[in-house]
Amino acid sequence: MTGNTAAADAATFRKGNGRTDRAPYDLDTVLDIAVATFNERGYEATSISVLAERLGTSKSALYYHVSGKEELLQRALDRALGELEAVLEASVPGDAADHLEFVLRGAVRVLVEELPYVTLLLRVRGNTDIERDALRRRREFDHRVSQLVEAAHAEGSLRADLDPGTTSRLLFGMINSIVEWYRPGGPLDAAALADATVSVALDGLRAR
Repeated sequence: MTGNTAAADAATFRKGNGRTDRAPYDLDTVLDIAVATFNERGYEATSISVLAERLGTSKSALYYHVSGKEELLQRALDRALGELEAVLEASVPGDAADHLEFVLRGAVRVLVEELPYVTLLLRVRGNTDIERDALRRRREFDHRVSQLVEAAHAEGSLRADLDPGTTSRLLFGMINSIVEWYRPGGPLDAAALADATVSVALDGLRAR
């Protein structure tokens, strides 16, 4: 092997492929495949060897991108939670009910656009520190949405005969269930699904 050939092979390796007959992977591709594998096999049952096999690369090449599968899990959960938290932090004109509608629409959009990542988020059970931190952030998100529901009740935007706690749980159940049946490429895009969700969720809740 000549020096030039060795240098070329090393450059390809450093790009994260580990093989010269494949295009090099970037971190986003590695993360997408890792999330799909975690959802399919379960995080605990997925090893770095399994991920390397799925990518058609070597473990050492995979370690070029990340320190291990724990980092992949952290990045995946941060991506899902970060998108959801950004929706909640956005400034929205109007009353609490308007803000609640905005958050519901945004949550549906994030779920559709980041479906594998949100699916993974909803399946974590707190078996590791990373998962426990994700669950803490999920609880905080849920708590803040519940506060919006309570504020909308208090201002008279939502029906007074419905308990805010029950309303919050029903809303979460409706939106979270989307990951079980929604398939990209079907008749509903993110906007249409958000319209349907808001119509079902809020039309029956708004005060008349």
